[in-house]
Amino acid sequence: MDRRPSRVLGWVRSRDPSLAALRRAARGAVVMPAMFAVGVEVVGNPAVATFAAFGSFGLVLLVEFPGPLFDRLRSQTALIAAGAAFVCLGTLASRATWLAVVSMAVVGFCVLFAGIVSSVLAAATVSLLLSFILPVSVAAPASQIPDRVAGWAMAGAASLVAITVLWPAPGVDRLRVAATAACRAIAARLRADSAWVLEGGDERRADREAAIAESERASAALSRTFFATPYRPTGLSSSARAVVRLVDELSWLSAILAQSPTHPRGLPANTPACAVKVAAAGVLECGADLLARPRGDPSSLEAVVEELGTALAGVERATAIELPTAPQGSDGRDAARTGAGLVSALDPGFRAQELGFAVSQIAANIGAAAAADRRRWYERLLGRTPAALPGLATSVRQRATSHLEPHSVWLHNSLRGAAGLALAVLVASVTGVQHSFWVILGTLSVLRSNALSTGQNVVRGLLGTAVGVAVGALLLAVIGTNETVLWLLLPLAVLVAGFAPAAVSFEAGQAAFTVTLVILFNIIQPAGWHVGLLRIEDVALGFAVSLLVGVLFWPRGAVTALRRELAESYAEGARYLGAAVEFAIARTDPRTALRPEPSGEADRAAGAARRLDDAFRTYLAERAAKPAPLAEVTGLVNGVAGLRLASDAVVELWRRDPGPATVGNASVGVELRAIARGVTHWYESFADALAGRSGVPAPLDADPETVGRLVDAAGRDLEPGRAGGAAELGARIIWTSDHLDAVRRLQAALAEPASAIVKPPA
Repeated sequence: MDRRPSRVLGWVRSRDPSLAALRRAARGAVVMPAMFAVGVEVVGNPAVATFAAFGSFGLVLLVEFPGPLFDRLRSQTALIAAGAAFVCLGTLASRATWLAVVSMAVVGFCVLFAGIVSSVLAAATVSLLLSFILPVSVAAPASQIPDRVAGWAMAGAASLVAITVLWPAPGVDRLRVAATAACRAIAARLRADSAWVLEGGDERRADREAAIAESERASAALSRTFFATPYRPTGLSSSARAVVRLVDELSWLSAILAQSPTHPRGLPANTPACAVKVAAAGVLECGADLLARPRGDPSSLEAVVEELGTALAGVERATAIELPTAPQGSDGRDAARTGAGLVSALDPGFRAQELGFAVSQIAANIGAAAAADRRRWYERLLGRTPAALPGLATSVRQRATSHLEPHSVWLHNSLRGAAGLALAVLVASVTGVQHSFWVILGTLSVLRSNALSTGQNVVRGLLGTAVGVAVGALLLAVIGTNETVLWLLLPLAVLVAGFAPAAVSFEAGQAAFTVTLVILFNIIQPAGWHVGLLRIEDVALGFAVSLLVGVLFWPRGAVTALRRELAESYAEGARYLGAAVEFAIARTDPRTALRPEPSGEADRAAGAARRLDDAFRTYLAERAAKPAPLAEVTGLVNGVAGLRLASDAVVELWRRDPGPATVGNASVGVELRAIARGVTHWYESFADALAGRSGVPAPLDADPETVGRLVDAAGRDLEPGRAGGAAELGARIIWTSDHLDAVRRLQAALAEPASAIVKPPA
């Protein structure tokens, strides 16, 4: 039996596991030659043929939207309409060099920057740019607009048929699938941990260890899926915006479980805490079911969330009734012993409260995503957003404004790309090259995050183009300009050109694309292999432009940007944590005026996290050597989410009692503020270290004396049984300090990997 086909398929799957590149290439091999043939042989119009061919390339080979078929068709239709408008605008601007340059800069920036709003727009960036680059770089009168739009419309109609009929992509949201698997794995871990604590035994221990390993594997898979694309995988749809928030929350939940100490089995305080774990597991399991089948009945999730609330109330009752206090006149050592005893006694309850908050947040996002998916078609059309989610306009504004910062990586890339494309239009016009759009496409293809990486791609791109010229020359030497053979070779060339860049290499893609162009132009107007030499000249100009722009706009690369965004994110996170604690302190003393929720600090911290996400993706895409193992750098990025979500937990803890305090004293605020200042100061110093202004600070040790003084201050005036909710207030005070301690313990996991990427201060 001949095993060569199976070996070939195995090689293809090793390079393209999901077969996404092969699927796009196969579609292109059918659609592009067909549309080109209609334009040349049926319509007999070179403009129609050219725009039909390159339109097919942009609409079939360069983009594939994710999600269900209806959503893909809707996105593709919007792309076709936007591209048609760009064809018109590009043609009108092509008659004057200055107008072409200015319009290319404006359109380039708007298209590139708009990708931050949605993964749908980001996925369509190159296709949208191509729809403007082609008409603006080939000067033509306005009378040619109908022919050009007709060619683009032919390609668009064919692309819709191809998406529907030719090897349809599976309608699977990989991020949603990974989040569902993570929910189930963490739920199994919670059940196994609870069973081991309450029952014990070697079998329960083995089950627990296996469940922990599986949950860690599922969480790592979710993180890999999230960072697998060069842009944040969120669409404009309400459900997509809700699902992507699960990534941070599930990562934070995994970190909570990883940091939680193993409590002795049989401890009485563990019984209500284990009840919370079991209830949380039920929430995660129902949430996973609703993620997998979003149009199902949400009442089961709502019921288990109520059960989780009941279990949390049981923990609060068990922990709030006894607040140990140091004896009157005790010294600092007695206070420390009292604080240590309180922390030990209340730790299971705090862990349950921390777990319950995280799982409740996850359930709220899953419920919002499912509610968005259950909307009727006209509600989607009218943009009616579920109450649990911010509106579309609000979401777009938050994402866009968070990147209108001088140090935003996405802003840098957008400005650099716009400048490069505009300069390429100018160079192409001034030099008068025969195929000016190749100059611009060459610029677009090699722009990377720094000059070094761009320079490497210049060499690789020229090498690939030279190989393509050689292959094209060899083909023409063998077959001449036999039009029938050229037509037969065109689908194969398109297939390789579509598959090679993603599955083989950048050089292979450049070579295959060059061969495709040699064939195309020899069909339109036979010119032999010399057309390949023209491509080398034109592409070399484009590559030179991209190298110049890379040097001028971003000579330092992605590592520097990543350090800067990490520093900014930890600094903003520390400010948010400090503001959250001040929000809490204002509710511990009747003499203190209430403070509003720190929504401004929360928004700034979230904006910094979005900029960090973009910088991290650029860092992952850069081919330069990495200064630290990827797992450690990912841990630094995830630490930002942990710091921010812990601040959210503090705010939520005190939001339950929005009224002014009726009991309490100033001493509690003094001690709680002292603990918070120590923690936030460490993160501010850590941010300075990431920015290269100082060395990485050593992680803080536990401070039982300060905690003891806090307990003593709370215990003297908040004895159990006092009126006004004193016991409940005391429990929230201690839990706030526990949240601060959880953030302190996170420092140990951050200091070492930070040392690997931090430059020593000058």
